[in-house]
Amino acid sequence: MLIRFLLSAIMLGAFMQKASALTIDEEIDKYFAPFSDAFSKIVFFSVGSENVQIPVLILLLIAASIFCTFYLRGIGFWGFSHSLKQIFGRKPEFNEAKGDKDGEVSSLGALATALSGTVGLGNIAGVAIAISVGGPGAMFWMALGATFGMALKFCEVTLALKYRRFNADGSVSGGPMFYIAHGLTRHGLRWLGEPMAVLFAIMCVPGSLGGGCMMQINQATQQIINITGGTSSFFATHSWVFGLFVAIIVGLVIVGGIKSIANVTSKVVPIMCGIYLISALIIILLHFTHIPDCIYTIIKEAFVPKAVAGGVIGTIVMGLRRSIQSNEAGSGSAPIAYAAVKTKEPVSQGFVSLIEPFFDTVIICSMTAFVIIITGKYLDYSDGMTGVQLTSSAFASVFGFFPIILACVIILFAISTIISWAYYGQKAWEFLFGTGFKRTKVYQLMFCTFIVVGSSMNINSVVDFTDATMLAMALPNLIAIFILINEIKNDLIIYCEKHNIKNAIIKSWFKNDAA
Repeated sequence: MLIRFLLSAIMLGAFMQKASALTIDEEIDKYFAPFSDAFSKIVFFSVGSENVQIPVLILLLIAASIFCTFYLRGIGFWGFSHSLKQIFGRKPEFNEAKGDKDGEVSSLGALATALSGTVGLGNIAGVAIAISVGGPGAMFWMALGATFGMALKFCEVTLALKYRRFNADGSVSGGPMFYIAHGLTRHGLRWLGEPMAVLFAIMCVPGSLGGGCMMQINQATQQIINITGGTSSFFATHSWVFGLFVAIIVGLVIVGGIKSIANVTSKVVPIMCGIYLISALIIILLHFTHIPDCIYTIIKEAFVPKAVAGGVIGTIVMGLRRSIQSNEAGSGSAPIAYAAVKTKEPVSQGFVSLIEPFFDTVIICSMTAFVIIITGKYLDYSDGMTGVQLTSSAFASVFGFFPIILACVIILFAISTIISWAYYGQKAWEFLFGTGFKRTKVYQLMFCTFIVVGSSMNINSVVDFTDATMLAMALPNLIAIFILINEIKNDLIIYCEKHNIKNAIIKSWFKNDAA
């Protein structure tokens, strides 16, 4: 059914192109861009000076990350070693369940799915945008933002497993919509929890279509156009054809549910990350004598930026904004995947989730920034080069064929992110409209259609819609985390004592708080 629908889209696309004076790409952007612009203005309500405008939701996410970090006594630092033991130790998880009633996927499978959702084109294009607008110092603030974001990720993942629901067919449903509704109801706030849960789900559906789908396919399409002839490429005026190809691949994967998605992402994520990191490392090592200067430039520009609108405040805002939008801490997306883990201890997967922001932003984004800065290509933003083009130019400065490798990585990044977000959006859809074969297929068909739409849209409309939908999801999620954070802390104390996590100072702090 799904394949028949997508194939029929080919005939429809051809008909539309013949029937209109505009190309299909222009037709799609013509009708969607006004909606995208209006929605973005609402979500990006900002405060600040004329030179620096700070979206209020960005401020809330930053404040929530810092608050969670201090409230849990810097768990992103002292808990990170335990996270690594959970994944790479002999016993990946202390109490990983084996029965279907305890979950659907392994701890590593859930981490791979969550990483595939966060490790995307934001790690390539987003970093370039941050540097081109906020200067090299933006990377410093991106990394710092991710460090604080680890605690926020721990909170939302722990809650997702604690309040998840086991369905009659053995599948698991979980995420912010469930802990917002049931967690707040437990605290006597049902009147607030249920409407906010619905609000989150309503935002998550367009979030999956925007940030998780259209942004990814749009940038991947641009790279395909660049390596196949630019403006003379067939895809320059028929970009929807590539979108249709990706839609068919994604459709074949998502019909199998979280188990199928985890199987694919657990194989794709290591390959795509490995190829990208090795390529970036080769470029960095070939310029190893410039590494100290690169580090110095990042740190210096973080506090004394040159020619950046808004000065140091502008650099901080851009760095923290791209950090949040890269690792998605606080948006509530990744907890939907973690909720399907086979475990009886929610806190254990909360520890595992600490790896996600660190690997996504501190490792991969830093490697991208180093390549752009160490090759000197970050200076080219003045020529109008930004996004994935800037990163591709940095790769090409060393080896002419590297942009082809980058294009392959971008396609893998895009497809893996799209697959994960299809699952996130599907769970939000089912929360709103109920489970069932027909209801699920309606969403899957709609999602695959938006892959084609995203490949054909103007990039400005895609970026605005992407950022807006991601941020809109965060508001109800942050409110719930703030209300439930004492509950998280108490569960963490019990977990640390049960598994004898040796950290005398931290344990004494928690014991004093508990008393």
